Amino acid sequence: MKVTTTPIEGLYILEPTIHRDERGYFFESYNKDVFEKATGVQVNFLQDNQALSLKNVLRGLHYQNNPFPQTKLLRVSEGSIWDVAVDIRKQSTTYMQWFGVELSAENKLQFLIPHGFAHGYAVLSDTATVMYKCDNLYNKNCEGGILYNDPAIGIDWKIDILKANISEKDKNQPLLTDASNSF
Repeated sequence: MKVTTTPIEGLYILEPTIHRDERGYFFESYNKDVFEKATGVQVNFLQDNQALSLKNVLRGLHYQNNPFPQTKLLRVSEGSIWDVAVDIRKQSTTYMQWFGVELSAENKLQFLIPHGFAHGYAVLSDTATVMYKCDNLYNKNCEGGILYNDPAIGIDWKIDILKANISEKDKNQPLLTDASNSF
C-alpha cells in the first residue's frame, strides 16, 4: 500500500497494491495490520456505510461531535467523486483549510479523514457508489454540519454548483464560525 500525505496533517491518500492478470484484478481494500503499519494510525472501524448518488449530487459537509466523532476511510466502487475534508480543529494551524481528491472505481484511491474534519463530496460521473468505514457508530445527537459554500472556506467542488443536487438539510447548514463544533 502506498500512502501519500497531504498538506493538512492527519489526512492521507491510500493506494492499494493491485494484482492484475488476464482474468482481471484483486486487491485488499482493507487490512488492519497493513493499514496501521503504512499510516501509523491505529483505528478500530465499527461501521461500514455505502451510498449511491447521481451526477452532480453534493453531500456535506458533515461530521460528528464528541463524544462520538468519526474517523472515515472512503473509497468508490463505481463511478467517481470529488471528495473533500475541511479541518475544523480550532487549535490547528490549518483550521478552516480544505483538501480534495478524486476517488474513483478506476483509480481505487482511498481517503482517510480523522476526527476533527468535516466531510463532503460531489459526484462527477453519472452515478457513484461510495463506501466508507467509520470508527464510531452514527449518533444523531452528535451530528454537525457546515454550509457547503461557506465563503470563508471557498471549496472548489469541481461541478457546476448551480446544477448541484443538494438536500435541504445541507443547504441550511451554518457557516463554520457559527457551527456547533467540539474540536
